[in-house]
Amino acid sequence: MLAARQVQREWLDELPADDPRAVRSRRDLFRVNTWMMQPGIMARALLAQYGHVAPRAILDLGSGDGTFMLRVAALLARRWRNVSVTMLDQQDIVDPSTRRGFDALGWSSKTITGDLFVTLSEGRLPAMDVITANLFLHHFTESPLASLLARLAPLTPLFVACEPRRGALPLLGSHLLWAIGCNDVTRHDAVLSVEAGFSGCELSALWPELGQWQLHEHAARLFTHCFVARRIHESAQHAI
Repeated sequence: MLAARQVQREWLDELPADDPRAVRSRRDLFRVNTWMMQPGIMARALLAQYGHVAPRAILDLGSGDGTFMLRVAALLARRWRNVSVTMLDQQDIVDPSTRRGFDALGWSSKTITGDLFVTLSEGRLPAMDVITANLFLHHFTESPLASLLARLAPLTPLFVACEPRRGALPLLGSHLLWAIGCNDVTRHDAVLSVEAGFSGCELSALWPELGQWQLHEHAARLFTHCFVARRIHESAQHAI
């Protein structure tokens, strides 16, 4: 039987941005995302919704140093041009070289720094064509997560999330990150991430206004849980 979700604070969220263990862990996450094939999963999910018609504006939640979204952009840039990416995180740790990477692809980028709930309360988030989240939603228990999704839904016709998949194989993988040289912070947080991950239709059950949206939730590759919500009146416009 699949264990219930358990959400605990991860060490990386508690460390200062310039703490050497945090810096090392963010480098580790680049490799973990590669190992999980997260950039490709996100890029394919976006293409499945938009095809060759590029969205104008994407908001990425919990962007961290921005390298994940840059890798997604690199996979999409041959088809999509002139896309604006807004990266939101509690700390502004996006390196100038990452910003130049977006420029080189013909994309523009900017950051919003602050707590997501506070930012929403202050009305600082504009409407976006797409809102994305990578390894972000699992940080929240059901009640705050349902509240968050309800506040995000009016801001976009398309929401795409790639989260940890909760299950025996992902949990085993999280215990083996020492094999690719990950530090103690990454190894600790990886186990917690899987235990807080998703399975089945758990995110769909929390999405608001169910009659107005098409929801698709599925396992992707070995370790990822993918969730897509599209407002129904937008579906025909971007169907492929």
